[in-house]
Amino acid sequence: MHPDDLLAALRGRRILAIVRGNDPDAALDAVLALFASGIDLVEVSLTTAGALDVLERARTALGPYAALGAGTLVTAADARAAARAGAAFAVTPGLTEAVGEAQSLGMPVLAGAVTPTEVASAWTEGATAVKLFPGSLGGPGYLKALRDPFPDIPFVPVGGVDAAAARDFLAVGALAVGVGGPLVGTAASLGGDTAGLAARAAAFRSLAEEFPCPTS
Repeated sequence: MHPDDLLAALRGRRILAIVRGNDPDAALDAVLALFASGIDLVEVSLTTAGALDVLERARTALGPYAALGAGTLVTAADARAAARAGAAFAVTPGLTEAVGEAQSLGMPVLAGAVTPTEVASAWTEGATAVKLFPGSLGGPGYLKALRDPFPDIPFVPVGGVDAAAARDFLAVGALAVGVGGPLVGTAASLGGDTAGLAARAAAFRSLAEEFPCPTS
């Protein structure tokens, strides 16, 4: 995936689904259910049990062009393993060594940052977009303040983002939002909740459609 493709996906979808859980089969089912429900920009966290196998099986099922990424990449080894498993993009919790390694492997990076110094560093290091993490720490007001000195940096708040927070973040200029539990629910850990997941996916898609796509 080219960095421009990731930006286009974030801009067009506005919702990045985050799958994490303790059951590999349930996590795979959750990934496939998200794509089937129209949430077709998905990150599988490496904290998920059997995450690399989940990525490999999802890639096989979804094909080579699906916007499927790997998250919680901390080490260079994480980045290499994610690339081998079929991740198209990388997501990190902070400015870890995985940022540079993922880029060297051709994966665009959504790099985690929270302070202005970290945001500037992430952008200087070539992040495609900045994952504002944890988004709940400062909330939409903090993102609005950050956008004053960094108007051209695309931000994706992640962490503690439910439907209400997603709406507020998008309203103050987030390129997209990363949503885990409030969207996926228990589907990736306990399994079986695909009907509920589909309903929540529809609600988040409707929410995203309330906001025009930003230009940066």
